[in-house]
Amino acid sequence: MDRYYETPAYISHSNTKKGVMNRVYHWVRSYMLWCKTRLVEREAHRRTGRLLDIGAGTGYFADAMRLREWEVEAVERNKHARLFAKEHFDLTIQSETALLEYTSGAFDVITLWHVMEHLENLNETWEQLNTLLGEKGTLVIAVPNNLSYDADVYGAYWAAYDVPRHLWHFTPSTMQQFGSKHGFALASYWPMPFDAFYVSMLSEQYKNHSCAFLRGAVTGLKAWFHAWGNKEKSSSIIYVFRKKGI
Repeated sequence: MDRYYETPAYISHSNTKKGVMNRVYHWVRSYMLWCKTRLVEREAHRRTGRLLDIGAGTGYFADAMRLREWEVEAVERNKHARLFAKEHFDLTIQSETALLEYTSGAFDVITLWHVMEHLENLNETWEQLNTLLGEKGTLVIAVPNNLSYDADVYGAYWAAYDVPRHLWHFTPSTMQQFGSKHGFALASYWPMPFDAFYVSMLSEQYKNHSCAFLRGAVTGLKAWFHAWGNKEKSSSIIYVFRKKGI
């Protein structure tokens, strides 16, 4: 699978700003970093603590939390992404094998931003999350939603299917079931409305449509309104879990 991530076209591991799509992605990422840090602190009911970011990519979120004085550990499978984080943020990101070395209950918050859909061993991962999270900890998971408005519009061309890198897809119902199966209760969930714009633009490119940027922007705007009316129609959703009984 690793070779499918070793390409400039895989933007989450790329820092290029060439082209409209890449510029849009980086602008939205900057705004969403601010949103994510606020959401984590609000849902965790704390302004500092020990955080584990799994699938940290090039380290932008981990660095943002570190700047807010959180004690941050981060793991990432891709070695080039880890090198980028070290060179640009002086951030040491561990390989995924480090997950086996952390002690039980070591973290106040664990985050997985668009990571769960890439993982090969889902049940084992959920069990590991339960072990690593403290009793009053907060688990934050963001994944694409294949019941979204834009998924309905684009069908097989929906960019968030991202074959073959995305191995799984989740609905609000299946996410709640996975959490419950492994000792978590769903506390809340939130739409990620900006994702619909980027995914729609990319989907238009996949369909070889002219004016992909404008056509995608129109669909993204429609998806935005659908998500505000019904967050289960959002292109991506952030799920907040806590351990059962807490």
